Amino acid sequence: MIAKPRNMHEALGWFPSESSLILFSPNELDEAAESFRQPAFMIIDPKSGCLGVGFGGRPGPAGKDGYPCLGLLPGLYPEWLGDRAFNAAHGVRFPYVGGEMARGISGVAMVVALGRAGMMGFYGAGGMPPNQVEEAIVQIQKELGQNGPYGCNLIHSPVVPGLEDTLVDIFLEKGVRRVCASAYIRLTPPVVRYAFSGIHVGSNGKIVRPNALFAKISRPEVARHFISPPPEAILKALVAKGQLSAGEAELASREPLAQDVTVEADSGGHTDNQVLSAAFPVIDRLRKEICDKYGYPGRVRLGAAGGLGTPAGLAGAFALGAAYVVTGTVNQSAIEAGISQEAKAMLANAGVSDVTMCPSADMFEMGVKVQVLKKGTMFPGRASQLYELYVRYPSLEAIPQETRDKLEKQVFRKPLEEVWEETRAFFEVVAPSAIERAQNDPKHKMALVFRWYLGQSSRWPIVGEKDRAVDYQVWCGAAMGAFNDWVKGTFLEPIENRSVAQIALNLLEGAAKITRAHQLRSYGVPVPHQAFDFRPRHLV
Repeated sequence: MIAKPRNMHEALGWFPSESSLILFSPNELDEAAESFRQPAFMIIDPKSGCLGVGFGGRPGPAGKDGYPCLGLLPGLYPEWLGDRAFNAAHGVRFPYVGGEMARGISGVAMVVALGRAGMMGFYGAGGMPPNQVEEAIVQIQKELGQNGPYGCNLIHSPVVPGLEDTLVDIFLEKGVRRVCASAYIRLTPPVVRYAFSGIHVGSNGKIVRPNALFAKISRPEVARHFISPPPEAILKALVAKGQLSAGEAELASREPLAQDVTVEADSGGHTDNQVLSAAFPVIDRLRKEICDKYGYPGRVRLGAAGGLGTPAGLAGAFALGAAYVVTGTVNQSAIEAGISQEAKAMLANAGVSDVTMCPSADMFEMGVKVQVLKKGTMFPGRASQLYELYVRYPSLEAIPQETRDKLEKQVFRKPLEEVWEETRAFFEVVAPSAIERAQNDPKHKMALVFRWYLGQSSRWPIVGEKDRAVDYQVWCGAAMGAFNDWVKGTFLEPIENRSVAQIALNLLEGAAKITRAHQLRSYGVPVPHQAFDFRPRHLV
């Protein structure tokens, strides 16, 4: 019960009782949340004082029959959950991004499917040879157009010198207009070069940036790099190399490095295991501080990623103020994901607790970890053992023979000398300096050999190497388990029904319903608990 209006002047008018829909009971109010696209009138029963919702009528003068109308909630659409400036800037219908998943798991099929559904997908260029990245870009542009709603990933590659520059060369040559920088701890010249190549002043006197840089971050100190203008030293170095003009560098000094910054919480792959509800407000305040300091004419938008596997997760992210949301883990079980059916089946059986942290391949020596699936695979334990051996011993030769024999039999399944020869052949092509260093540093050689297993283990689930199923490294966050729990018993439970667009639309539709339920409750309507639930349905 709530208090009645003190007098009729507090009401907007009298809502007619003959309107198409008058809802007061708990089951009816669940329907009110489902009807979020329709304008909803907050009404009160003059006799009981209970709040309800009316649809299909218009408040008018007081009559014999009807209800005082206390307010109006306009129609709500999934398209409007985020910042509409994001939609306009990137030519998308929904504030929804399919994040890049390395080794082409977020491949051409997924990026194209998201683009055709009015969303944006980022191609997972991490771990892919540059020539394959270029081929993928050509295919995506053929399907979506050069300026279509898509992007590519630029992952920080400290152990492969020159790779970032090579990828930026490809992005600029092919006219890729959106790039997401991820796993950066410090800035590098290539990411700055991409962001500001072609920057100029338009005919209206405003700065025009042909390339849009996204940045995926989880720590304030890293966010500061991307929200601030680029360092003067990097700009000068790029000008000296002829990679930016003096005019481009001058304009760049007035601009934030990234226009869209994604706050990444607990996720699959590289993650700092942050809690979104804790990290987002901190980064948001930092954004305001930096934007006020530099007086940017435009806003730096903040998106949210990590842990988003249910409609409630998305609704919560938008409620925090996210301009857009980014999903990743849940898309690995989609039809379009570039990963084997065996790996998808493992993902579809995961629970929220079936993930763990273990050493990463690309930053092994730095002790950086990635979050992976632990159910159904021995990879996490074996990877952790390799890192422990790396820390404990100065070289491969120093490892006790019994331990070495077990590694060769159970983990590598071949002599370590053979692994080294394969490793050397690989790095002689992609990073010859690594081989030169290994010849003078036995510990670095050991790291490269151990990284062979970590690298191969992420390839085996992609190609479906059945003989290596127990060694699958599947990047996965708790969102996968939450998603599986949500879709249980619905048409989205079987992986053959999980198209990336169907997943996205159901998450957005559910987030809109939950947002409406919260709006109604915040105005005093006794919304039942079931109004905060949304069951998947065919939306494509």
